[in-house]
Amino acid sequence: MGVRGLAGFVEERGAFCAELRVRDTKLVIDGSSLYHQLCFASAADPRRGGEYGLFAATVSDFFGSLRACRVSPFVVLDGGRGADDRKLPALQERAAERLRAAHGLARGEGGCVVPLLSREAFLQALRRLGVPFVQCFAEADREIAGLANRWGCPVLSLDSDFCVFELAGGYCPLTHFQWRSVCGGADGQRGRYVPARCFSVERFCGHFGALRRSLLPLFAVMCGNDYIELAALEAFLSAVRSRRGGRKHARLRGVLSWLSQFSEPAEAVDSVLKYVKKHQREEVRDLLCTSMRDYTPSDVKLEDFFRSSRYECEAARKAGLPQWVLDALAKGKLAPFIINALVLRSTFLRVQVENMQRPSAHSTALPIRRVIYGLLLKASQNTEAASRSNELPAFCEFSRLQKTLKKTFVQAASLPAGFCDDSFALEKLVEVPMSRRQMLLLETLGVQMSFLKPIPNHLQLPVAVTCYWICCSEPKVKLHQLKALLLMIVSGELHRITNDPDAPGLCAEGDVIAYKEFLKWKEKKLENKDFDLDAGHGFCQWQCCLQMGFYLNQLLGSPLPEPDLSRLYTGTLVHRLFQELKSTPSVENLFSSSPKMTQLYQDLLNTVES
Repeated sequence: MGVRGLAGFVEERGAFCAELRVRDTKLVIDGSSLYHQLCFASAADPRRGGEYGLFAATVSDFFGSLRACRVSPFVVLDGGRGADDRKLPALQERAAERLRAAHGLARGEGGCVVPLLSREAFLQALRRLGVPFVQCFAEADREIAGLANRWGCPVLSLDSDFCVFELAGGYCPLTHFQWRSVCGGADGQRGRYVPARCFSVERFCGHFGALRRSLLPLFAVMCGNDYIELAALEAFLSAVRSRRGGRKHARLRGVLSWLSQFSEPAEAVDSVLKYVKKHQREEVRDLLCTSMRDYTPSDVKLEDFFRSSRYECEAARKAGLPQWVLDALAKGKLAPFIINALVLRSTFLRVQVENMQRPSAHSTALPIRRVIYGLLLKASQNTEAASRSNELPAFCEFSRLQKTLKKTFVQAASLPAGFCDDSFALEKLVEVPMSRRQMLLLETLGVQMSFLKPIPNHLQLPVAVTCYWICCSEPKVKLHQLKALLLMIVSGELHRITNDPDAPGLCAEGDVIAYKEFLKWKEKKLENKDFDLDAGHGFCQWQCCLQMGFYLNQLLGSPLPEPDLSRLYTGTLVHRLFQELKSTPSVENLFSSSPKMTQLYQDLLNTVES
């Protein structure tokens, strides 16, 4: 994210940042940066698909530190890619990097991959904690800058683009935000603060002589960011590359030193164009000037959303989407995946640590995605023309093919009979009776509601998804895999009733005994610590199915309750249960001290086996 090389350059030269004590203030947080950072801070095993409970606890600890210092957080997240899709090349490059990291982890090498459902788990944690957040229509940087400037408070992020924005309250890099080391408090709670560092534009510009801050957007554009990488500027960049101070950051230092001779951007642009071939000059000028505007804070008034839950944005209006879709997106009730599919007919399917010799784990969930695309097509002006040609338009998916990123085209599904009428048009979808929306969801997953009756409401969606996974996975799900997954779900339920202060009276003595025995079992050393890649691939498929089940459920207005991910999937636990079930079948009786959990496990097993 951000300007290439700038974060490392600023990090190396600590003099560009000033010490800051963060307390008694509003704080605008780049949500996408934060959840990535907290994922890695939660110390989960990156190979086994995520530890969403550990992650949610880390999120809670983070905001607990802010609360202790009387900091009021406002989280702003990126939405879709935007109608112009200008970041597509950068996103393809980033997806290829993730694929290489996942492949390395699958082979036992180091690396990090953000678990598939981290974003959904993050939003659930924010709701539980009552932290205000908004999901923007597209890239959030300009809206973050605009909100922070109107409030005069700092921005917290990992994105070096915020070194370039003019920010009234400054930019605090997350890498120096010591939320685990809250200081002060000798005079009670009033003196507590989070030690942090704040990027100083004055120090940065002063390092390069008379460099004016108004030239920083041009610097960012010329050095390359997520939006632009100009091959036409190579001659200029080679000419100004710094010959002093070694090769590291030589281009960046050279551009900044060269810019310090100019008083305003237009003058510098004219000088840059002398290095560009004549027939390219006007095109390059337009591109530079357009790209510099990316560093102008947005006039979208996010503070209005935090007051009234109404999100107004010109780009969203131009997209012509139904108001309920825009409202749901802003509230995080629709994922960016849905908006990208709707606006661009193009999506990225995030890779996990899976068996690279097999088809992508996402291929199992393809029928669910095709139904999502079919619903989204009912908002398209071209649907009628497409139906006349008896061919529904295709959606572009970027996914894994063995060890490479591959672009494929997928046909949307024709909706089942009974769901094709105009009532299922996107703008009217929220008006369709909930019972009919539930029928479409369950028909897509191949489950009847009568099968789910014995299952607690909040587990019906993951159980329906598990039924789908068993039917559609290739290779077929092994019984040990299924039992391990169900035992993991039961452990989450046991944790809920024994630890949730909001659930008094749910916990019997047998539940407490079973939970203590379970904790004792977890503390025992695992004899076989090998990572079973094939089993891992199967659990990746389950998460892919759950993710698309989530998205279809959201699009239909949640006809089934959304399960709590922090208690639903624990990667190290499900892998351990799988290993132990192979050698010690009695592990299946792990919760036998609790009649309630024994019955739940039996109900889950009977439902999915039926």
